[in-house]
Amino acid sequence: MTKKKPETLLVNVGREKKYTQGAVNPLIQRTSSVIFDTVEDLKYALQNHNKGELFYGRRGTMTHFAFQSAMTELEGGAGCALYPSGAAAITHSILAFVETGDHVLMTGTVYEPTQSFCDHFLKRMDISTDYFDPMMGENIASLIRPNTKVLFLESPGSLTMEIQDIPAIVRAARQVNPDIVIIIDNTWAAGVLFKALEFGIDISVQSATKYIIGHSDGMLGTAVANARCWEQLRERSYLLGQIADPDTVYMAMRGLHTLATRLRQHEKSSIEIAKWLAQRPEVAEVYHPALPSCPGHPYFKRDFTGSCGLFSFLLNTQLTAEQLADYLDNMKHFKMAFSWGGFESLILYVQPEMLKTLRRYHPPQKTGTLFRLHIGLEDPQDLMDDLKAGFARLAMR
Repeated sequence: MTKKKPETLLVNVGREKKYTQGAVNPLIQRTSSVIFDTVEDLKYALQNHNKGELFYGRRGTMTHFAFQSAMTELEGGAGCALYPSGAAAITHSILAFVETGDHVLMTGTVYEPTQSFCDHFLKRMDISTDYFDPMMGENIASLIRPNTKVLFLESPGSLTMEIQDIPAIVRAARQVNPDIVIIIDNTWAAGVLFKALEFGIDISVQSATKYIIGHSDGMLGTAVANARCWEQLRERSYLLGQIADPDTVYMAMRGLHTLATRLRQHEKSSIEIAKWLAQRPEVAEVYHPALPSCPGHPYFKRDFTGSCGLFSFLLNTQLTAEQLADYLDNMKHFKMAFSWGGFESLILYVQPEMLKTLRRYHPPQKTGTLFRLHIGLEDPQDLMDDLKAGFARLAMR
């Protein structure tokens, strides 16, 4: 059987007739209680409630099952768990596999809320966390203890976009402990630019809030697991009460079908703008995985099939509070907001001291102000003009 190309796959996933009832998209099914007409129907539901059959609203409806089927096929897993946010997907994927006295290894460039969860919540459970240099590759083996249960990756890393040598990390970790559970925050790649489970990773977590929904109007998390980890992830997430509302799941299902087209435009514009920024005298470094200057770029070329719209750049100097306000407050197209992945362009800043606290290892120290950009679907020239005008304002101060 010929393997479907990504664009064709994204258009067709989750559209089986049992989900669509003849419509183009799956139907939105809202319910808590599921009615059974006979005792036999009830018995059947009890026996098959883990197999995509209606049982109770918290197990999901046909709307959920359609999207879960789509994500499972897209990422090549055994099943997909849904959560009300990306952060919930991260925390509950970890919680499903740890207990008191365990140890977690966490990449040192991980998403800030993931750090907070480890430093505060897991610590209260007497679960310890060590952070490691994302570029250490096979040397990860030296950090694995007898009680290390979870190895958590994120590639590219948050803010400074380091690409990890994931095959080397996975291979070395498995040699020390074949049973270690390896999880990755795969949001940047949207589950299509990097096929995590094909690289030996057990669970691929995403904030579907970002590129999958794609319009900054819903929050959702996904975790696609392989056969080894799926049942435990599913059941423990269920016990912890995790569920997403069907309306948001429908929005994510609809977003999947246009994901390939949107990602191509995000990629094209972001690379154009990143190359332009790299030539600006005000800019010290550009962190875009598709550019050779990005840490781990050779691994990106080897393991990824493309890039998205999220990257960062570092100024030569640290801006004062007044300069920062003048630079950001007067942007015409770039808006300040948390999150990313929508059709609009966004910008956030990180000062050197803030960045230092967010790097949980000992990287080279940055002395300039860092800006994280999400390049939306606007004309890239308009966006470059916006950034150029900002640089001009800085020069006038």
